[in-house]
Amino acid sequence: MDVSLRQLQVFRAVARHRSFSRAAEELVISQPAVSAQIKALEQVLHVPLFQRTSRGVELTEAGRQLLPYAERMLDLLEEAITAVHELRAAQRGRVRVAASTTAGIYVVPKALGAFHRAYPGVELSLDVLNRYAVHQRLLAGDADLAIMGLIEDPQDLEIAEFLPNELVVIASPRHPLARRHQIPLDEIAREPFLVREIGSGTRSDTERIFAEAGLPLRVAMELRSNGAIKQAVAADLGVAIMPRDAIGLELETGRLVVLDVQGFPVRRWWSLVRRASRPVSPAADALWHFLLQYRLQPH
Repeated sequence: MDVSLRQLQVFRAVARHRSFSRAAEELVISQPAVSAQIKALEQVLHVPLFQRTSRGVELTEAGRQLLPYAERMLDLLEEAITAVHELRAAQRGRVRVAASTTAGIYVVPKALGAFHRAYPGVELSLDVLNRYAVHQRLLAGDADLAIMGLIEDPQDLEIAEFLPNELVVIASPRHPLARRHQIPLDEIAREPFLVREIGSGTRSDTERIFAEAGLPLRVAMELRSNGAIKQAVAADLGVAIMPRDAIGLELETGRLVVLDVQGFPVRRWWSLVRRASRPVSPAADALWHFLLQYRLQPH
């Protein structure tokens, strides 16, 4: 049937006001134009939609049947237009991203680069912090989205798995265990460990691995960056547990090696995190859904 959206808009307005003249005022058209649209719709449907009574214009039975369908179609059109406008709005705006140290240095930049190519008008900021500080940024509303590892308190957070985070034990290639295979965890526990500061996700993961095995963790040195730990391990000051993402260059150049320890690698996930109760901007929502698709691509 040749029914136009304009005819349905006019029909809804007349039905709402029970008046041709008031419908014309709402739609900012003439009353004859309203009458012409209703007449054309009635001709297509082959039924009268309104009847005049002493109280004004009333819907016929056919009009009452049509009204809820017309409202649903017009509401759906408005939803579609809103969705398109929101998509267009996502082409602009600013998104504040917070990421835990390893993810922020070795994982997130590549993902944000892909998003920037798709949405060049969106301004991105990235704060690289330890896991505890990232969590606090989210709770304070100072970050729209975070990428981090271990999440101990998921309350009021929407969390989605992002990319795998593989933890390995690293050492200098000169270390006596570098050529050993299937090293028992209790043996590696006797080695001096270099660890990140308290609040770091990697530090928490390391402590959890040893606690679950019922073994002590011999902390020889605490350092505040992955780079410092890698330098110290390469200088034979001890061993460390680190995400494989953080040691690619050192493995390629032979400055570090991955020890073959029983139970390793330990597989974790980097997570996408945002506040569940906080409204998000179209740009921030676009980044969230972009990253959910990005995780499905080969990397």
